[in-house]
Amino acid sequence: MSEQRRRYLVTSALPYANGPLHVGQISGAYLPADAFVRYLRARGEDVVYVCGTDEHGVPITLTAEREGKDPQEVVDYWWAHMKETFERFGISFDNFSRTSTPLHAKNTQLFYRKLKEGGYISEAESKQMYSPTEGRFLPDRYVEGTCPVCGYKEARGDQCDNCGSWYEAYELIEPHSKVTGGPVEVRETTHLYLDLPEFSERLREYVAGQEHWRTSVKNFILGIIDGGLEKRPITRDIQWGVPVPEPGFEDKRFYVWFDACIGYVSSTMEWAQNVGEPDRWREYWQEPESRLIHFLAKDNTVFHTVIWPAQLMGTAEDGEESFVLPYDVPANEFMNLEVVVDGERRAMQMSTSRNLAVWLHEALDRFPADPLRFYLASNLPETGDVVFSWQEFQGRVNSDLIGNLGNYANRVLSFAEKYFGGEVQRPEGLPDDAVAVLEDFKELEARYETRMLAPRPREALGELLAMGRRANRFFDASAPWKTRKEDQEQTLLTLYTCSVLLGSIAYHAAPYVPDAVGRLEEFFDGPIARVSDLDELPKAYRVTGAKPLFRRIEDDEVAVAEGHLSRAVRGEAS
Repeated sequence: MSEQRRRYLVTSALPYANGPLHVGQISGAYLPADAFVRYLRARGEDVVYVCGTDEHGVPITLTAEREGKDPQEVVDYWWAHMKETFERFGISFDNFSRTSTPLHAKNTQLFYRKLKEGGYISEAESKQMYSPTEGRFLPDRYVEGTCPVCGYKEARGDQCDNCGSWYEAYELIEPHSKVTGGPVEVRETTHLYLDLPEFSERLREYVAGQEHWRTSVKNFILGIIDGGLEKRPITRDIQWGVPVPEPGFEDKRFYVWFDACIGYVSSTMEWAQNVGEPDRWREYWQEPESRLIHFLAKDNTVFHTVIWPAQLMGTAEDGEESFVLPYDVPANEFMNLEVVVDGERRAMQMSTSRNLAVWLHEALDRFPADPLRFYLASNLPETGDVVFSWQEFQGRVNSDLIGNLGNYANRVLSFAEKYFGGEVQRPEGLPDDAVAVLEDFKELEARYETRMLAPRPREALGELLAMGRRANRFFDASAPWKTRKEDQEQTLLTLYTCSVLLGSIAYHAAPYVPDAVGRLEEFFDGPIARVSDLDELPKAYRVTGAKPLFRRIEDDEVAVAEGHLSRAVRGEAS
């Protein structure tokens, strides 16, 4: 592969198919990945972006039982809902799959067989809660009781939501079935385990060598490895999931964590089939030049930097073609919400069970995708937790997106069309001030690129806004509204330079506001490209039928959106 063109496989964490998407998920795993991918594509890189719904596990069976449905009905509905929401928001997956497909079941079972052949799978007895009333073993989340640490009476079977303590379900005080309320008892059951300690040295060497990882991620994972890894169960007593191809395990299924990341492989295979090249998935998963990048929130970090790499390491033995390991795992922090309660603004954690969230499909019913994308991109939790604020959304859209970038585009296009019939020809030469602003743009572009490739799209957006401010200063200093009456040649020089800058701004804005840039290209005839890529300046720019790219966000719209959250806090109907 040439050094000029790299191959990337980019993924976002698979969302559970048991509810709608909210802005916290979008800012953690999907928008940063989409901005990164859109930028790579514009640079001509070889990139495939895959995802899909995570359709197994207890949360989905709980939803199904609560709604009186079959789990397949639940995941079918939410897969379609999420796919439509992602499309409305402009997330540009090359393939959006799901983990309930026959292909994925086949892949999961193949991974298991390879790991077993390598000696990494073992059987062991474990204690698990059993419901005599229901006649079945209960997964941890089907069990409730009193927390043994803080005394909270509605503690889950694996973790207390009140104090955050972790424990075994059988340690709960007065445990009972979450479904029936009936009593439960401890019984022995047999499960299959992945021997993670066997991978400890290889994992440590792998993680320690990732100099380009975020320091916080790298140090956190090294600490976990050095603290000692334990075998992890890969099966559960549950009927919904991928069947276990092992005699005696017919009533068990693979634990959802074991098959979820394999979904990335399945989705890539599905993409390859869809493009008519069924073996092409191997280029991205098995050729060492490929860069595998997983975008996710910090609570998924351990799975993608310890457990998933171990699964990949353990599937190729005796000279077989091995899988590439994650090249980068950009793990983002969390997003909280600003809520107005009794006239005061408070930051609160999202709670999907209380409907205390900004659901993406509802936000898209109120506002176009681009302003939402812009605000979330400007507020990505790259280095720490952040707060989503509808008031801040209004402020940043109206001041930065419209007042800076949108204003510049409108000034240049409307002036060219109004006074010069939309025709801006290349001049014989450029004056010093025009050359200076083009050189400044090249420096800003280089900084933008460094931050985008980090990948830190929020910081890259900061460089884009700096481009907009620099371009507006040049327009103001050149004052074409004055020079057009006295010196038309000078005015055309200004407009030509401004058009070059506009092409650069549009190029760098496309990962964030793709719809607006697409509309801009309909009435702006000129290269949407970096200044640094223009070996020869274009002969002309033409403008036809230009219109403002964005609309302002009004106070009453924000008041309605804030009221929705306030009612959720008070427990009222939305």
